[in-house]
This record gives sequence, structure tokens and C-alpha cells, in this order.
Amino acid sequence: MTLTDLRYLVTLAEVKHFARAAGVCFVSQPTLSIAIRKLEDEFGAALFERHRHEVLVTPAGERLVEQARRVLQEADLLKDMARAERDEFAQPLRLGAIFTVAPYIFPALVPALHRNAPSLLLYLEENYTHVLTEKLANGELDVILVAEPFDLPETQVQPLFNEEFRLLLPRDHAWAGRDCVNAAELNEAPMLMLGEGHCFRDQILAVCPVSHARLSNGNSLETLRYMVANGLGLTLIPAIGEPFLLNDSLTAVRVEPAPHRRIIAVWRRRFPRPKAIRALLDTLQSVPVPGSLPP
Repeated sequence: MTLTDLRYLVTLAEVKHFARAAGVCFVSQPTLSIAIRKLEDEFGAALFERHRHEVLVTPAGERLVEQARRVLQEADLLKDMARAERDEFAQPLRLGAIFTVAPYIFPALVPALHRNAPSLLLYLEENYTHVLTEKLANGELDVILVAEPFDLPETQVQPLFNEEFRLLLPRDHAWAGRDCVNAAELNEAPMLMLGEGHCFRDQILAVCPVSHARLSNGNSLETLRYMVANGLGLTLIPAIGEPFLLNDSLTAVRVEPAPHRRIIAVWRRRFPRPKAIRALLDTLQSVPVPGSLPP
């Protein structure tokens, strides 16, 4: 049994097709088939059900595939540790952020990091919280920016900032000239919401009595902004997005009591590049974030 054999095993379990798995692994199909058969002989159990057009993982195979993933992650960690001993900044950091943070943090973060740590490059990704969490746990991302609450074993957390939610509305709306809107008034307002899966939607529903959302399939705050401008309803936005989302036809007012959230940076506790992490965190904390409050 080799690490290469285990990579074949995990890949086949993911794509469920011998030819496609061989292509992903850059080997011939007979090579991959022989390796899988060798593993089954060594383990003394059938790991896959072979069908004409696909394969299915057996119950015994599922347990062994999960353990193989852990072994491969540990092997990758060993390689990362060896590279880090030579130069922690040699490889890009893989940074992920939720959709309602990434567009407003990344534009300022990248040039600031070039100034503070010019040899440290970033691979950037924006996604849903649950996807970022899974990728962090699997070693596909190194650091993620998400909102509390957050719980993942074997991680470290650095609070970055707090921010309020603001009410986005047309400039000719009856509430546009007010200093603030009471949160209870939103209960009967035609509120526009991000779709299922967006943590910002869940954060709003947790702190505001919004029970009559008019639309709930917006994919981005940019999309909701255009709906608000067209008079389809109102929406809540994070304060850090306010400078990016307002225009001549839109304004924002505070809500009382103010709904808010805390944004945190999360990374794996055993990640072997602490200097690179510290350079990123120091830069994140130095970047001015409009509308944010100390954590």
C-alpha cells in the first residue's frame, strides 16, 4: 500500500468511474484498476460495487476511504511543514471569505499585503460558510473569513471587527430622511432577502423580526441593490458594504436596536506557517474597514 494507491482510492470514491478517476490521476485505467484490486486484496474486502457505467462505494469502502483521506491530509501536512522550514512565504496562502465580506475586504487587502509582505501571495475564494468550513477542514483553504457563531475542532480564531446592518432603501422612500428605523417596523416591510445557504440571511433572521420577506432568491447583495432601486422592496446590508452599494438612487439608514455581527479569521491549529498567518492577520487588522467597530 502506498500514498499513490490511497490517492487512487479516494479519487475513485469521489468520481465513481474508473476511466474518469484514471484521467484525474493522470494514469491509464488498467493502472488504476490494478491498484484498486491490490488494495481490496490487501484489505480483504470489496471496496466498490462495479456497475457498467459507474461504481458505488461499499460500507467497508466508505470507512477505509475516510481514513485514507485523513492519511493523505497528514502526508500533505508533512510536506507543508518541510516547505515551511525552508520559507513560509514561498507558497501562496489560500484565503476564503463569505460572499458578504469578500467583495469589500479583498480590494483593500491585496495592495496592503503587497506593501506589508510583498513575497506573500494570496489565492482568493468567496463561497458559502459551509463550503469554506469544509475546505478549511480538508486542507483546501488555509484561512477563512466568516461570521460568528463558528465551531470547528482544531482551529484557531482571531476576531477582526464588528459591524452593524444598515437598511438599504430608495432615496424617495418615506423612511429615507429618518435618522433610524425601529427593527420592529421591518416586520411588515417588503423585505428582500438573500437565498437559502447565505449566512447573512440567517444572521438577519436571527436578530430582526422579519417575517414577511417578499423575495428570498437573491444571489448577491448587488442583485438585491438593483431590486431595491427598482422599488421591489427594502433590504439589509452589512455596514462594510455601504460605500460600495449606495448610489444616487439609494441611501441607507441605521436600524435600532442595531443588528450586528462579528467577522473572524479562522485557520487550522496545526497549520505549519505561523509567520505567514501572522503577516496576513496583521494586514487584515491594519486595513481600514468602513462601518466597522473594534471586535
